Amino acid sequence: MDFLTPEFFSGLLAIVLLDLVLAGDNAIVIAMAARNLPKQLQKKAVFWGSFGAVAVRVALTAVVVYLLKLPGLMLVGGLLLLPIAWKLLRSDEGDGHQVSAAAGFWTAIRTIVVADALMGLDNVLAIAGASGGHMVLVIIGLAISVPLVVWGSTLILKLIERFPVIVYIGAGAIAWTAARMIAHDHLLHDWFDAHGWARYALDVLLVAAVCGGGWYVQKRRAKLA
Repeated sequence: MDFLTPEFFSGLLAIVLLDLVLAGDNAIVIAMAARNLPKQLQKKAVFWGSFGAVAVRVALTAVVVYLLKLPGLMLVGGLLLLPIAWKLLRSDEGDGHQVSAAAGFWTAIRTIVVADALMGLDNVLAIAGASGGHMVLVIIGLAISVPLVVWGSTLILKLIERFPVIVYIGAGAIAWTAARMIAHDHLLHDWFDAHGWARYALDVLLVAAVCGGGWYVQKRRAKLA
């Protein structure tokens, strides 16, 4: 992938969007972990905790990017992204993550790094797929998005609650990434290359199924409530 090309910037935009939409809960965890620290230490804990979280996220993504090069795993990864996109639209489902406020500076940093690693596995898979295997793109995307998530904290969740379309855009981006991963898997790549229309049809089908299905379920529940 060449730099300063439409493909590069579209991949970068996808990574930033995916991380912002998927990592809203991570921002809350970070805020909770540091909330009991003295004011002068809160910003330092958030900064260094976020720095460690970015390093761990890059390392995990590098491993996933390598694994996705193996035949069949890109297909599996794409299929695994679909329930993640669907769950994103299920606003009634809690994630169940509870994090206690840390009592000390280093405890807060450890809590932030560990919580981000455990809660960010879906982010890692989505970002690895959107990157197309280019780690430079992963690093730039995470360097932009993770600080926004950390420093934005509850603002991101409030924006999502006020503008629900953001969630649909994010779910659509995940579904699109899943379609790209499936179509680029080593086992299916030649077939999709021979049938160019199928690649675009899969994009439309998965995005429409996830976003349309999620919208229908939400409307149906609203009527029954």
